[in-house]
Amino acid sequence: MATLLIVHHTPSPSMQAMFEAVLAGAKHPDIEGVDVVRRPALGATVADVLAADGYLLGTPANLGSMSGALKHFFDTVYYPCLDATRGRPFGAYVHGNNDTAGTVRQLGAITTGLGWEQVAEPVLVTGEPGKTELEALQELGGTLAATLMS
Repeated sequence: MATLLIVHHTPSPSMQAMFEAVLAGAKHPDIEGVDVVRRPALGATVADVLAADGYLLGTPANLGSMSGALKHFFDTVYYPCLDATRGRPFGAYVHGNNDTAGTVRQLGAITTGLGWEQVAEPVLVTGEPGKTELEALQELGGTLAATLMS
C-alpha cells in the first residue's frame, strides 16, 4: 500500500478548514490502496518521510515566509532524506492574510533541492477560505492520493 504523508502547520481556524478539506480529498472513497498519514510539522520525522511515497505540505505564510514549524521540518529531514526521496510527488497549500508569494518561492527552492516532483499547482488562499478554495483543496488532496494509487 502506498503512503501519502500530509505535513502541516495548522495554527488557525482558516488553516484547520484547509487541512480538513485536503484530508477529505485524500481520503475520498474512490481512492484505494493509499494510506494517508498526517503529521504536524513539528512532529514529523525522518522515518515518516522515508516511509512515505508522496507528500502534501500545508503552511501559513508568516511575514512572507513559510511557518517556522514547516521550516523546522525541512531543516530536520532535508539531508537524511535527500537521496532516498528524489522523484517523489508532492503538492502544497498555503494560507496568507494578504500574500503567499514568498512562501511559495521558499517551498519551490527546498523541494527542488530535494528533487521532489510537483504534481499539482499549489492551492493559495488569502483571507478566509470560501467554497471555491475548499473545493480546490479537496481536489489537491485527491490528486496527490490518486497519483499514488497502484
